[in-house]
Amino acid sequence: MIGHADRRRAVELIDEAVTAGARQHKACAILEISARTYQRWTRDNVVRSDGRPGAQRPVPANKLSTGERQAILAISNSPAFHSLPPGQIVPALADEGRYLASESSFYRVLREADQQHHRGRSEAPQRKAPSTHCALGPNQVWCWDITWLPGPARGLFYYLYLIMDLYSRKIVAWEVHETEASDLAARLLRKACLAEGITVRPLVLHSDNGSPMKGATMLETLRRLGVTSSFSRPRVSNDNAYAESLFRTCKYRPNYPVNGFATIADAREWVLSFSRWYNTEHKHSGLKFTTPEQRHTGEATAILEHRQQVYRNARTRHPNCWSGEIRNWALPEQVWLNPEKERSELNQAA
Repeated sequence: MIGHADRRRAVELIDEAVTAGARQHKACAILEISARTYQRWTRDNVVRSDGRPGAQRPVPANKLSTGERQAILAISNSPAFHSLPPGQIVPALADEGRYLASESSFYRVLREADQQHHRGRSEAPQRKAPSTHCALGPNQVWCWDITWLPGPARGLFYYLYLIMDLYSRKIVAWEVHETEASDLAARLLRKACLAEGITVRPLVLHSDNGSPMKGATMLETLRRLGVTSSFSRPRVSNDNAYAESLFRTCKYRPNYPVNGFATIADAREWVLSFSRWYNTEHKHSGLKFTTPEQRHTGEATAILEHRQQVYRNARTRHPNCWSGEIRNWALPEQVWLNPEKERSELNQAA
């Protein structure tokens, strides 16, 4: 590392040599630096300081002294201000005709002294961790939500209730109604459990915090069916990302009636057509381009093994066309809903 003072001295010597008739790159070579380094140092006719993280830099002229830092800590811990944040301490001192430092300096000094914590008698804000679930097969974790479908006039909507399987992305049940209600959601859940044969197997149903999801009828139905309820954090839509992604796929279909459905029967007919296409025809990118129905029934395993063999045969016939390994067509054995950060990073590294 070259200190700022040494850098300025080197620039002065090079400039002096160039003025005397020397070539710039030869003058730089004598000081064992490149001409490009000299040009970077003197960009905009200003000798720049070293921008590398470990560089030695001059001490700022306005840096707080040890005494000033101690004064900030003493004031912050005094009986008059120990329950107040710097944003209130600094104005209060100004009203008394005193100024020690800015709010940002107060925060910095307190943080470096490990005193930047919650103040006051109220509980410190807590960040609730999202609900985390893992599906190793179909009908273990379901996600469900309700979305609006445009009606025949502005401000009129129909409501699409939809349940999807986390592992296979299959739409296991749906209904369209004119209102949002807990009893309608409970009826849809019973229909889905009957259709998929959910009786004694453990099942988690994840949703957001809407009133139909937490209504008494819905919660009682969950209890009687032995289904474990799981909810997103308040005002965090990403906790139910799979359902939100499915709704986006639904509403961005080319034949989606953006001008609205004339009747609720039209809405139901369209959703029926969409669900059939999505489950049995849509090659899902998250499923290595197999359909949700194939993943749900287990057919995807044989399809992807055959696809893998096709790639192996192609590389055997034409090895010069392949610069590396063939594409990996294997599907993950585990599908996580809101994975913990550490686990997500480990999966990406693997």
